[in-house]
Amino acid sequence: MSADLKPKVLMVSTEYPPIPGGVGRYTSNLVKALKEIGVEVYVLCNEKGNGDFFGLDPLNENNSQVILDVINTLRPDIVHIQLEHGLYGFKQVFKKNSNKSITNIEEFYEKCPIPIVTTFHSAYPFKQWLKISKLLYHQQNDIIDTDSINPLDKIKEYWIALSTYFAFNKSNRIKMKKSSANIVFSEYLAHLISDGNNSVNTRRSDLEKNKLFVIYHGAEPVVSVSAEKNLARRKFNLPIDRKIGVLFGFATNTKGWDILNSLNIPHNWTIVINQSKNLYGSGKPTSIGILDSPDHKDTNNKDQKIINLNQGFLTDSDLSTLLYSCDIVILPYTVTSGSGVLFDALAHGLPFISSNLGFFKEFEEKGLGITVKRKSGEFERALEKLEANYSDYVQKVKEFKPELKWTNIASQHLEIYIKSISERKKVQADDNFFYLIFPISNHD
Repeated sequence: MSADLKPKVLMVSTEYPPIPGGVGRYTSNLVKALKEIGVEVYVLCNEKGNGDFFGLDPLNENNSQVILDVINTLRPDIVHIQLEHGLYGFKQVFKKNSNKSITNIEEFYEKCPIPIVTTFHSAYPFKQWLKISKLLYHQQNDIIDTDSINPLDKIKEYWIALSTYFAFNKSNRIKMKKSSANIVFSEYLAHLISDGNNSVNTRRSDLEKNKLFVIYHGAEPVVSVSAEKNLARRKFNLPIDRKIGVLFGFATNTKGWDILNSLNIPHNWTIVINQSKNLYGSGKPTSIGILDSPDHKDTNNKDQKIINLNQGFLTDSDLSTLLYSCDIVILPYTVTSGSGVLFDALAHGLPFISSNLGFFKEFEEKGLGITVKRKSGEFERALEKLEANYSDYVQKVKEFKPELKWTNIASQHLEIYIKSISERKKVQADDNFFYLIFPISNHD
């Protein structure tokens, strides 16, 4: 690989291990894979992360200058932003300080002197945005009982959501325009991020015209115990003689785990959950009645229909072991535009059952799982359908898994970096040639 094909990359992500979080974990795996194929990568992150440069924080109003200062020091060829708005100080504008930008990195996009690649980790249709905005509004105003809000406050809440949604999408459009390339994890996200235009063609050639690329969220097991499911189950004290569905991730209300309160779990199934604390949210996790009951016992997992491992954020090794011990992943989300949990499960050979949200439907069409309305009866019937056709779903997942390998993901990123850098050089060369042929005269 020639020197021209080994760009120096500044990777920007507020979250980065050992800070727990899905964006940080994704970024860490991507950085590792890029380095393995010869790319020189440096990481800018939060003070608690194990990066090369520090200073980012959701509460830091100066995040833009932090990034620009690192660029000035490091002199990279390209900067790659892992964009989850909340990690850079997302604000519900038109509520307070409405003259301020929606995040703390808008100025960076205006002033950055080198090519930018942006990975959009989320985008939402308006109905989903309303749910998210409502949660944020209640947290920021210390509202617990939503039934106590008077009608005028509800109108105000809706107006804030509508206004912020407009500002959020405008911010995304500006970032897309200022970036040399933009990356999303699915065709569904490509639709959402393209001005909400559902007619956008997601063929690669058409996406590239808009500097938009679909690259899946990479995922690979870090332990090889697929043939030893019983050993994996013993590690977590799980029943050997039942099929197991797993739910895991940050404990937020948007995960929809409350459906377990009314789910009639088939006699030969057990549901396992493992919830970790959401570092950036003040809301309490969803209450699951069976686990909150004083009669619930944690000592004898083998007889329980729902088991809460309660082990917090898992290491990659423990997560692999847990996924290998299970048969399917269950995703009853109320809101999502993407899901790293889904990709992790697929990489370990697990089909899925999920709410019928747009992101999940895309992978249902590939034969990797089932989407249903978010009702307990629908999930019960989906369990029966998936069990009856389990081998077919597992085969489809097996065929899909190679697309998630990190070497494949890293190679696609390198191709984008090289193209973005070469196009910027071509533009600069054309500009220099223009001014050489047509010099600008100064007339006083």
